[in-house]
Amino acid sequence: MMESEAGQAIAVTRITKCLADGSTSLDLSALRLSTVPESLAQLTYLIWLNLDGNLLTALPESLGNLTALTELHLGDNRLTALPESLGNLTALEWLDLGDNELTALPESLGNLTALEHLDLRDNELTALPESLGNLTALTELHLGYNELTALPESLGNLTALEWLDLRDNELTALPESLGNLTALEGLYLLYNRLTALPESLGNLTTLEWLYLDSNLLTALPESLGNLTALEWLDLDRNLLTALPESLGNLTALKYLDLRDNLLTALPESLGNLTALEHLDLRDNLLTALPESLGNLTALERLYLDRNLLTALPESLGNLTALERLYLRDNLLTALPESLRNLTTLIWLDLRDNPLTALPDSLRNLTDAARRANLM
Repeated sequence: MMESEAGQAIAVTRITKCLADGSTSLDLSALRLSTVPESLAQLTYLIWLNLDGNLLTALPESLGNLTALTELHLGDNRLTALPESLGNLTALEWLDLGDNELTALPESLGNLTALEHLDLRDNELTALPESLGNLTALTELHLGYNELTALPESLGNLTALEWLDLRDNELTALPESLGNLTALEGLYLLYNRLTALPESLGNLTTLEWLYLDSNLLTALPESLGNLTALEWLDLDRNLLTALPESLGNLTALKYLDLRDNLLTALPESLGNLTALEHLDLRDNLLTALPESLGNLTALERLYLDRNLLTALPESLGNLTALERLYLRDNLLTALPESLRNLTTLIWLDLRDNPLTALPDSLRNLTDAARRANLM
């Protein structure tokens, strides 16, 4: 797509107007600019600049003249590199560089020590500079959809960080220094190639959301049990064969997804997760369930499809908040009488089991019985 001459003219007009009236905000977004007008460098008092949605492949070194900038939007362009002079913008608090074609970042990025929000998602980054660790005011760092294979140890210096998004990269390991990010509330590591997690993960005691799905994890550290503020834990599509007993310490957990792993058994401590509302165990190798499952009295959705279950514990009848129970494609030949207690059940899937009949007690479950499918 070629640059729009009309867009360039509009940009020059807006810059000229800014120079005349001293405006501190300038919107040059979606003008199909392939170059930035030279006159932009004169706006040294500019605080807010939006260049999103253009055709920029490079930025002039003169960008570094805009030292009053606190917010800079450069998303959805075609940038392949950044000028070293970017490091002059030491007042910047918000920098958006998402959806570009960046392959590397300048070391001068580390000069932006006032930065609170940095968006670098959807680029082609393979590594991060050590100077990233200088950005100690950062509260949000978005690095998803890149090609990162490793993270610098200096990442651990970002102790104000509350949100860290590293989804869809090529990470095989995490630095121990990750455990220094003790203000972290959300950590997104889905769609990487992680085979293990550092013990220091257990230091992140303010963490509420942890996404680890679609990795190559074979085990979890015992320190996972220290994450007592955790409400959402996603571990589906890994290679987990067992879970640590410390999992039972996560008593604030409401959502736990463990589907598509290699689990053959569950720890008794699972029954301590009394705040749990959603538990997904589909596509594992489970042959039995612990009696402690019956302690999960807040549970509303339980997914057990495609396992190797031959029986269900009587304690299942204690799950009186359960609305949906999925047991399709197991080896069940009978059901416990205690199922009659599940009076809130609105969906029961029993398809593809060697059941020959439902227990008489199941007739009490009017809605569930109507939806049960034994074919």
